Amino acid sequence: MTTTTTPRLGQALPAVHRGQLMRVARQVSFPAGTRLFEEGGHADRFWIVRTGTVALDLRVPGRRAAVVENLGFGELVGWSWLFEPYVWQLGAEAVTPVRAHECDAALVRELCVQDRELGRELGLWVGKVLAHRLQAARVRLLDLYAPYGSGFT
Repeated sequence: MTTTTTPRLGQALPAVHRGQLMRVARQVSFPAGTRLFEEGGHADRFWIVRTGTVALDLRVPGRRAAVVENLGFGELVGWSWLFEPYVWQLGAEAVTPVRAHECDAALVRELCVQDRELGRELGLWVGKVLAHRLQAARVRLLDLYAPYGSGFT
């Protein structure tokens, strides 16, 4: 897997926008082994990890789901909520007990319409996360299925 991490909330959003997001978030907990969402399901919320580890996985026909990346403190779990048709592109599972901030996607999208600066900053953050996740998925799939792997260790 890759050695870089995705941009964390504290690094990605200015304090004023983090505050706006946290005001509409609620705290949730998941025991280890809980599926947060399934690939192809309706993306109606997202999470920011407070403690624990969440694995992102990708269905591979005829095999077990491939873990693309493990996420931890301050990292965004889920980006599909921001882009129509709001369908999860990956699956996610709590590897350890997880505590997280959970946000309702429709509410956050409405906040972004009302506050264009928040929308811009949030969109930039999610875009950076998405770019990182695409690269992580590429490297992981090469490690699993290419004759000589990705070349990254």
